[in-house]
Amino acid sequence: MILVTGATGVVGREAVGLLSREGVKVTAVTRDPSTANLPGEVQVVSGDPSRPQSLETALDGVDAVLLSPRAVGSATADLLSLAAGRGVRRVVVLSAATVPHPAGYPRFSDHFRAVEEAAAASGLRWTFLRCTDFASNALAWAPQIRATGVVRGAYPEAATSPIHPRDIAAVAVQALVGDGHTGRAYVISGPESLTQRDKVHLIGQAVGGELSFQELAPEQVRQGMLAQGLPEDVPDRLLGSLADYAKQPGPSTDTVRQLLGRPALTFAEWADENAGAFLP
Repeated sequence: MILVTGATGVVGREAVGLLSREGVKVTAVTRDPSTANLPGEVQVVSGDPSRPQSLETALDGVDAVLLSPRAVGSATADLLSLAAGRGVRRVVVLSAATVPHPAGYPRFSDHFRAVEEAAAASGLRWTFLRCTDFASNALAWAPQIRATGVVRGAYPEAATSPIHPRDIAAVAVQALVGDGHTGRAYVISGPESLTQRDKVHLIGQAVGGELSFQELAPEQVRQGMLAQGLPEDVPDRLLGSLADYAKQPGPSTDTVRQLLGRPALTFAEWADENAGAFLP
């Protein structure tokens, strides 16, 4: 059995679906099972990964854990210690490409590094998936695009190789149920480096309209995000990494093709699938 933390997040939901379709028993952990909307054959349990003791019963019979640092917070070591004590043998960690390829404020990559170190020290067989930015992060632009057809932001030439969440999930499933992944740290990315302008253009193609990117000063973007009530970590995480990617593009790898035997899904494919989110 596989236990998935962050099961209602974009990657967790994809992973749960893939595991379920392959006939693997899945326990999906969520703080609110009534809103989970996961496949009927999936065991959905109420629990808070940031409070490991709430998962004690859910860990019965579990062989492997898909760990989302965002869901677990600072409780990684405690959760993995509990898991090891309950007979879990393997953990797959959703980490970040900024661990080996620093960008932005160090405290964010330090958090992922600490999670990796806790997993390595847990005694479980570990695999790290060091992901580039998710293609789905572009959904943050949806309100602007629906309202005006213009994305207003900083660093339009900042370039990354965004990865489709389904590819992250597919690699995670392979690492959870397959062999040969123990002790491996994979940097996984999308197949092509794209600037922010490129991404906006591809969304425009998906929705059948002409979109544009209007450059703003970073501080103007920061103040706008804070005015929306977002915590300071949100603009810090975004603007810090974009500033660096405007100077040097983020990493791009062929790891998804090597592991899955097919090309990584493109940002254009993601945009086509999610075009409805950007339509008025």
